[in-house]
Amino acid sequence: MSKLKPNDKPIIHSDQGWQYQMRFYQQQLQQYGLIQSMSRKGNCLDNASMESFFGILKSECFHGKQFESIEELEQTVKEYIHYYNHERIKV
Repeated sequence: MSKLKPNDKPIIHSDQGWQYQMRFYQQQLQQYGLIQSMSRKGNCLDNASMESFFGILKSECFHGKQFESIEELEQTVKEYIHYYNHERIKV
């Protein structure tokens, strides 16, 4: 959140999971000026590209790994996203 510029309007994409429908979560998004985008109930195709990315991220980056700290997790995710966007072969 600290890296957002004043006019940024990030969109948080999610499915219809109960945690994303909770009033507190939605209030937090609103407080920080985040826009919530939820897929339609029972329609995983609404957000297929993100569902695919997170599935790949989990299997290639997290499966069977334990992190020693939040900082290690954050660094791993940053490095993986760079790899995914710039080096990984996509078919």
